[in-house]
Amino acid sequence: MLNIQKARHHTVKVDGVDLFYREAGRRSAPGLLLLHGQPCSSYGFRHVIGPLAEVARVVAPDLPGFGFTEAPDDYEYTFDAMARTIDVLTRKIGMEWFFLYVHDFGAPVAYYLAMARPQRVLGLIIQNGNAHQEGLGPDWDANKAYWADPTPENRKKLPEWLNFEGVRHTYVGAIPERLKPLFAPEGWHLDWERMSRPGLVDIQFRIFEDYARYVARFPDISAYHRKHQPRALLLWAGTTPISRSRRCLPMPASSSRSRCISTTRRICFWRRIIRNARRSCASSFWMYNRVRKRWLPHRNSPELFWRSSLSALLSCAPNRLRNKSSRFNLRPIAWRNRTLTRPGRKM
Repeated sequence: MLNIQKARHHTVKVDGVDLFYREAGRRSAPGLLLLHGQPCSSYGFRHVIGPLAEVARVVAPDLPGFGFTEAPDDYEYTFDAMARTIDVLTRKIGMEWFFLYVHDFGAPVAYYLAMARPQRVLGLIIQNGNAHQEGLGPDWDANKAYWADPTPENRKKLPEWLNFEGVRHTYVGAIPERLKPLFAPEGWHLDWERMSRPGLVDIQFRIFEDYARYVARFPDISAYHRKHQPRALLLWAGTTPISRSRRCLPMPASSSRSRCISTTRRICFWRRIIRNARRSCASSFWMYNRVRKRWLPHRNSPELFWRSSLSALLSCAPNRLRNKSSRFNLRPIAWRNRTLTRPGRKM
């Protein structure tokens, strides 16, 4: 049985921002930064922070423009500015090394931080975070047209997503009817309550506009992977129109603007970027069975999956950290007569 650790909630002044974040785990444990997507906040990680805190020091901030974080009127609201703010946060709370959760609109923040501070990144956990042109399918044509020529006419052609129905659609708009009862409505109601404050919708649109700069840096991200070879765990879904991995996190896993690309094709695109990619998590969890020497679907709880997956990534950490046994609890998790873990080999 997991020894669940309750999250602690803080607001700290960093980079001129009143930054709200959730934290759990031992301060001596390796760090894990959970960066949420749009239109969410750290509230979406509430069910996984405790289990992950068994093996890591988990920090889940509300990015500027989201949740309970309050930024000054002159804040840039660019992904680069957000990355600098999160960098200041990690230094202020004493998180020297960390894993990065790369997801949706959190992906630009994570990659900007990783490229600026590669020596501090222990690894990447990538779930529906795009970093290749192939991920921008036909549904992004209107977005790209606006980025190239931001006229009022092109803005009118953009889909409506910065409203209550758009926020709700992010959670349940494209999933089977039989699964919709599994999603509590407070998620999208809380997101919309925070977004509907004066000026926040305009801020969200400014953040969307800055995504064009992130797309232009896709070659830089490829170069980062080739040069630094960070350890990576890939999670993706290929069974829904917007490519969500619902069994991995109890939160919206992708924006409604994502393109439907099969899991196999997405992993092929990513493996051009990440040479040491470990495995995709598609319609179920996958972990390596050392007895049968192959990857098998794993249908236990997502909390166990996340904790054991992070343990596998921790085993790949640099020797200077891994040798500090007091910081790491790397014992694999056993189910009945089988021990599931990830082998130390390339795929």
